[in-house]
Amino acid sequence: MSGVEVTLLRPAWFLALPVIGLLGWWLMHRRGGLGDWHKAADPGLIEAMAALGRVDPHTGRMALIGTLAAVTISVLALSGPAIERRDALSFRNLDGVLFLVDTSSSVTGDDRWPAMLTMGRFGLAALGTRPGGLIVYGGDAYVATDMTRDHLQLGQTFSLIDAKIVPDAGSRPLRALTLAADLLAKADVIAGDVVLFTDGAGLNPETARAAERIAEQGARLSLISLHAPEAAFATHASIGGGKVFTLDQTDDLGRWLSEDARTRLEREVYPLLFWHDLGRYLLLFSLIPILMMFRREAA
Repeated sequence: MSGVEVTLLRPAWFLALPVIGLLGWWLMHRRGGLGDWHKAADPGLIEAMAALGRVDPHTGRMALIGTLAAVTISVLALSGPAIERRDALSFRNLDGVLFLVDTSSSVTGDDRWPAMLTMGRFGLAALGTRPGGLIVYGGDAYVATDMTRDHLQLGQTFSLIDAKIVPDAGSRPLRALTLAADLLAKADVIAGDVVLFTDGAGLNPETARAAERIAEQGARLSLISLHAPEAAFATHASIGGGKVFTLDQTDDLGRWLSEDARTRLEREVYPLLFWHDLGRYLLLFSLIPILMMFRREAA
């Protein structure tokens, strides 16, 4: 077994040690040390009080040593001595969620369009600390909001989606899925969700291959169906590792994006380089010389 290696996270604090050393040397060589009462009181009075045992000539020196020791230990603590831990599990909150919304006239002109927007707001509410992004598409796809943890801004943008937001007529979910895969790769997402809001127009073998690419990147593709889902919905969800939701399954969508996502991450192992800072414990030792200065001798 290899020995434990200690690394300094903030080594620049060591520059303060020579300054402390010089200051301590200067104070130690002053007559009386820190708190030079020989300059403030009559020498005869000091000698008389020392003879009576009222003045300890070493008190100032011991207080100085204790102070310098506490400061030195504090500097060592601030330098950040740390040990490496590779067995620590940590999950980056780049397991984000991308919402892909079809804004073609067949979707936005439907009576169920407000219900689809409500479904999206439920999805946003379930993000927790996960970042989210928004892609709108019609004949082409555009990033409306890049990956962000500002869910308020994301929700405001989501509520502004209408038929005029995308200038290109038509419905091409392939463009949106391809753009989503590119965003996931750019953000180095280790695990995420892509949620496609659609009426099913444009789903074909090419979009199925795009769903497979998203799954290969560690994300899940789920679909929100404007109407009763067709067979293509289940095919894409199966390939993408996600689920199909209808507009009356708002609670199910929320659980899928929160609880199920967390469970999935817990099953995965993502070992990250983790430094355990020991400085906070070292600060406790700086209290010892300080407490010694308050020590009283028994009468």
